[in-house]
Amino acid sequence: MAFIKLYKDILKHNYLKLDKLFKGHCIEWGVVSKLLCGNKLYIQELVNLGVKQLHDTRITNLKAIKQVAPGVQTVYIKPPPKRSIANVIRFADVSFNTDFSTIRLLSQEAVKQDKLHKIIIMIEMGDLREGVMGDDLLAFYEQVFRLPNIDIVGIGTNLNCLNGIMPSQDKLVQLSLYKQLIEVKFNRRIPWISGGTTVTIPMLIHKELPGSINHFRVGEALYFGKDLFTGGLINGLRSDVFRLFAEIIELHEKPMLPSGEQMENPSGKKTEFDETNYGRTAYRAILDIGLLDCNPQFLIPEDDSVSVIEASSDMLVLDLGRNEQQYKVGDLVTFQLKYMGALGIMNSNYIAKHVE
Repeated sequence: MAFIKLYKDILKHNYLKLDKLFKGHCIEWGVVSKLLCGNKLYIQELVNLGVKQLHDTRITNLKAIKQVAPGVQTVYIKPPPKRSIANVIRFADVSFNTDFSTIRLLSQEAVKQDKLHKIIIMIEMGDLREGVMGDDLLAFYEQVFRLPNIDIVGIGTNLNCLNGIMPSQDKLVQLSLYKQLIEVKFNRRIPWISGGTTVTIPMLIHKELPGSINHFRVGEALYFGKDLFTGGLINGLRSDVFRLFAEIIELHEKPMLPSGEQMENPSGKKTEFDETNYGRTAYRAILDIGLLDCNPQFLIPEDDSVSVIEASSDMLVLDLGRNEQQYKVGDLVTFQLKYMGALGIMNSNYIAKHVE
């Protein structure tokens, strides 16, 4: 059985680096835990670090967090579905919102459960995912301020998540001005400007972030150390919190080109081949994972002599070249993971989860 390992010393290293960075700028932050898919073993590792806020997009994951650590503040980081309102109030201390009719239902359910539910209202700043349009902001806030058992604790935005629109000083200054306008108009204090995510960290490091941005939600930087501006690593962070191990279940020397009439495969792909490989052979290994677990484009073999060819639903095919490393059936091949690769692996019930 293939398995993934979380290296808790590396996780702690990245966490402490980020925590020091944010504390040095008087910024509150929470860890985005959706990558862990509600795995309680891994959630506990975050809690052990002293995390005060955990952010997720799945109610079942928030429920798991509350079971592991009832005192951790849980944040539901997408607009809540109306059919899930009762559980949002039950398991999320804070939620991100963009629709007044949904917030009204949250208010009614919060009254019913005798809770004060906190919300962050998300603003559209150009990436065209979730967010209230700026022109509608004052009227929107005026309605929400009237609702019982709802406490607006922040104004926020998401960038880069859909269309790749990057944060800028102008956009984040505009977000800060929206907050000031609302506070003056309604004589209400809004504690957080939640404009920070992994993509915004380089701006903070390079002193390009407006000082009013005082709340971050971070996942990818914690797990992969990624600088989304350069494609490299944020200075001082590591990329190897997770490693995937998969077993070789077949290994043979085979032709490099298939033979016979070619049509689309079950994934709808029709592969193009390099005809210069005609008559050549290479060692091919089949591993015990497949598309059901992860898209192969998000897997990075640690052995440079190994390359990923393709995957079917339950098997991954590797090119071992002349197999100079002397791999054999039963050996484990190790992979680094990109973010979406780790997400697929964590969501698979067929991949065991371990802590190192």
